[in-house]
Amino acid sequence: MKEHDITSRPGIATLLVVLAALIGSLALIVAGPPPLKILGGLALIASAICLGGFYMVEPNQAAVLSLFGKYVGTVKEQGLRWNNPFYSTRKVSLRVRNFESGRLKVNELEGSPIEIAAVVVWKVVDSAEAVFNVDDYESFVHVQSESALRAMATSYPYDAHEDGQISLRSHPSEISQHLKEQLDERLAPAGVDVIEARISHLAYAPEIAQAMLQRQQAGAIIAARARIVEGAVSMVEMALEQLRAKGVVELDEERKAVMVSNLLVVLCSDRATQPVVNTGSLH
Repeated sequence: MKEHDITSRPGIATLLVVLAALIGSLALIVAGPPPLKILGGLALIASAICLGGFYMVEPNQAAVLSLFGKYVGTVKEQGLRWNNPFYSTRKVSLRVRNFESGRLKVNELEGSPIEIAAVVVWKVVDSAEAVFNVDDYESFVHVQSESALRAMATSYPYDAHEDGQISLRSHPSEISQHLKEQLDERLAPAGVDVIEARISHLAYAPEIAQAMLQRQQAGAIIAARARIVEGAVSMVEMALEQLRAKGVVELDEERKAVMVSNLLVVLCSDRATQPVVNTGSLH
């Protein structure tokens, strides 16, 4: 059911007319002849019924009107408004709202348990769908948001273990966009538009947090060692090339191997090396 607008009467002007009718009806009942007293009584009843047609519409709010269960239309004009007093009115806020989901415990793509939470910014864009397509659109938004967050978390690993792999921790923009698309698809029947969705909390579950921290530290150490070795090999190659080019010393293959070994030990060691000075023969 799609929203459509319906016209309404200005509340202040209509209220003045109804009040004037009430006063006139009372005057006829009190001072009028018997036939007019009956007419005044009927007018008084009609005026009292008309008072039930007034309602207030605040900024960024919509009034959804229905007649005996049938949707009539939506009024978005601000201020005091008046429509058929037999219309039932339900107010729907069109303001931007947000909420933070609770911390959910789920298994990511590789099966590791993680804790994840998200902040969702949303607003109602179709008041008729929000009122008539779901029982409680606010509860619907909360439940579907947590469901979409669970589904998204199981689609990606916590950390990227390959180049170019999208993970929950390393690609926040891509993850947020995916979550927003999932929410838009789920919440569209309720007339809700998701403005933004992003992860507000992400961590390994407590029972594996220490093990995963050690794993991350080991990976960082391996990556650092690989970088150190790569740099050391380049420096050794450069040293040998400059010694050969400048003719400083001629080394046979055995002495080159010893020199390379010593330089690699010096460059790759994580502690300061202690040199041993040979004051005797080169052999």
